Amino acid sequence: MAVYSYGERTPQIGKNSYISDSARVIGDVTIGENCYIGHGAIVRGDYGKIIIRPGTAIEENAILHIKPNGILELEESVTIGHGAIIHGKRIKSHAVIGIGSVLGFDVVIGSWAIVAEGCVVPQNSIIPDEKIAGGVPFKIIGDVRQKHKDFWIYGKQLYVDLAGEYPEKFKRLS
Repeated sequence: MAVYSYGERTPQIGKNSYISDSARVIGDVTIGENCYIGHGAIVRGDYGKIIIRPGTAIEENAILHIKPNGILELEESVTIGHGAIIHGKRIKSHAVIGIGSVLGFDVVIGSWAIVAEGCVVPQNSIIPDEKIAGGVPFKIIGDVRQKHKDFWIYGKQLYVDLAGEYPEKFKRLS
């Protein structure tokens, strides 16, 4: 695990969470149980606080950071896609942030909302619960339906399972 304190700021890691040895978790970061922090991800709480609730997946090469003295909270079962850059304020339960998306400072993403791949959500924006946002800058492009929820319940469980399996199955060969 690549977990670092920054001055007096020290990460807290929940039970059964996996943090890749190539990820970086720095400073005032709280990670709940059954979370997955993927390879190359950076979670920087060096001058702000980041809270990641249980069952959340931070996929490969995602970056989470926050402004000085700010707080970024990811509620339960959030998915942050590969290569996303997150400077938001709150991402509510079951939200999905697509691959390569960018969230500016003080952004709030609603519960079960989906931010499409490559989407840019400028600072101080709000995406309501159960809406789909896409584009640069974002626009609301649809409503989340049960089929979306069913797919993401399945997808989120894959990462909870990975978090549990990685310590046993992931072995360096050379």
